[in-house]
Amino acid sequence: MLQLKEVDKPTPDKDEVLVKVYATSVNSWDWDLLRGKPFLVRMIGGLWSPRHKILGADIAGLVESVGSNVKEFKPGDEVFGDTAGSGFGGFAEYVSVPEKLLARKSPAMTFEQAAALPQAGLLALQGLCHKGSIKQSQEILINGAGGAVGTIGLQYAKSLGAIVTCVDKAEKFELLRSLGADHLIDYTKVDYTRNGLQYDRILDVIAHKTVFDYKRALKPGGTFTMIGGSMGGLLLLFLLFGSIISRIGNKKLGIMGYKPNRKDLEYLNLLFEDGKMVPVIDKCFPLQEVPAAFQYFGTGNVKGKIVIAVTDGK
Repeated sequence: MLQLKEVDKPTPDKDEVLVKVYATSVNSWDWDLLRGKPFLVRMIGGLWSPRHKILGADIAGLVESVGSNVKEFKPGDEVFGDTAGSGFGGFAEYVSVPEKLLARKSPAMTFEQAAALPQAGLLALQGLCHKGSIKQSQEILINGAGGAVGTIGLQYAKSLGAIVTCVDKAEKFELLRSLGADHLIDYTKVDYTRNGLQYDRILDVIAHKTVFDYKRALKPGGTFTMIGGSMGGLLLLFLLFGSIISRIGNKKLGIMGYKPNRKDLEYLNLLFEDGKMVPVIDKCFPLQEVPAAFQYFGTGNVKGKIVIAVTDGK
């Protein structure tokens, strides 16, 4: 159960930065941890009680203070990053974050935009570059394209000259067209793994089919990357036998190993400043309305990102 309550302000360790949070955002990881579903998430997030008392991975805000070993930041710096690897905690006024997980926010970016970027942006970049970079005129398919990862991935792939097919609900097609989608598939009417078409690269945010389905949709030498979806047999199969599966038929299939890092966050800054990528924000809720934000997230109708405004920006 979600509660709004007063807690002590964190004290940063020697390698940490204390951030005054201006904005955060909702990710599927927050949603899964909140519900404790599927069971694998409950095992990771706390079988009997939540391991993470304060959810929220993406943050954007001001550096309040720094630990004795911190070299890159000073009080007053505008920063953003993903705290999932350090205990979450973004749905709060303050959070302590390891220095290595933060980057300076572009001055051209609002705190709300910066909060919408870290996890979705890094998943999109790393997922589309998994086992090789995007090449001009490659045919790419993004399944779950209307969400946070998909809308960023679409813009990134188009900036590199790819031909992009987006799979999602028809209600999200107008947005996807405005972001440059070349082809659109309504998953309620067409199964992209069975329509006879093949792609150089598939990024699947909600994978739940079989390995054979995904191989059928890949061109020879193509790459399928799963970054979300089934937490059962498909996930286990990729974890245990991904390298073996990829050797059969000259098609690479697997799960991307997500790595939050400053270099990729800085690259997101550059893409934003160059006008090649802008995070899509569906709705913004105040901190006290986080339960309503989760209720909306659970509808499956979110276009892009849900942002939580914690502190009024400058």
